Amino acid sequence: MDFEKLANEHKDAVYRQMLRVCGNREDAEDVLIEALLKAYQHMHQLNDPAAFRAWLAQIARRVCWQLKGREALAPLLQLSMLEEEGVAMKDPKPPVDSELALRQMKELLENVVNQLPPSAREVFVLRDMEELSGEEVARRLGISLASMKSRLHRARKLLRERVDAALTRNAEEA
Repeated sequence: MDFEKLANEHKDAVYRQMLRVCGNREDAEDVLIEALLKAYQHMHQLNDPAAFRAWLAQIARRVCWQLKGREALAPLLQLSMLEEEGVAMKDPKPPVDSELALRQMKELLENVVNQLPPSAREVFVLRDMEELSGEEVARRLGISLASMKSRLHRARKLLRERVDAALTRNAEEA
């Protein structure tokens, strides 16, 4: 198996997934690099080159979760250091208005996803929310991979348009 060829073919798709999982470009880039290194080191464990993207994505998700775990522990370490120095801490809760805005955005997204046509909603939920591979989504829905990609593209476009319209409407009302 030609690792370089497989990596070049699939790294962009895995990077886009990591943007969603990690939440920012810097972490997604770091995670992808680490995942590619781990994949290269364990390439002998991959039996089917067709499964490379899903395999690399799984490695990358694990790396991202490990990164998130370290980040989650960092505040505790900082807190204990500050307490040892006698520094008072402010309330760690986010302001009420940001919690409200986050809740409203979540409701808006849920409403927009629920209003997608059923075929678009199915593929969007399975692929982007449950993060199944394209091949697995196509298999579950009994459609070709090309059909799955086409539906996903339309679903994402429709979702962006509807979210933009809703946000514009909300801004005009405010």
